[in-house]
Amino acid sequence: MLVNTWRAIPTHAWSVRLMALSLAFIILEPTYNFVAATWVAKNIYIQLGMSAFTGLFAAAAIIARIYVQQKVSGDLNGKPPAEG
Repeated sequence: MLVNTWRAIPTHAWSVRLMALSLAFIILEPTYNFVAATWVAKNIYIQLGMSAFTGLFAAAAIIARIYVQQKVSGDLNGKPPAEG
């Protein structure tokens, strides 16, 4: 079941933005590994950095999902968020 403010969530929720960044790193990592294996020598620090950023963005998305965001959740007293 969708929440009442499902249209505002993709544009205003930090959890969605951080999950999108995490997804970008998940897609970018194997692409880089393919290019590195084909044309240049592999650099372990770049691979570790990409994996670390992926994990950090995923963890930050979980934390951001827990906190109330005014544009998405509205006030704590049950008021609906402002449409915008």
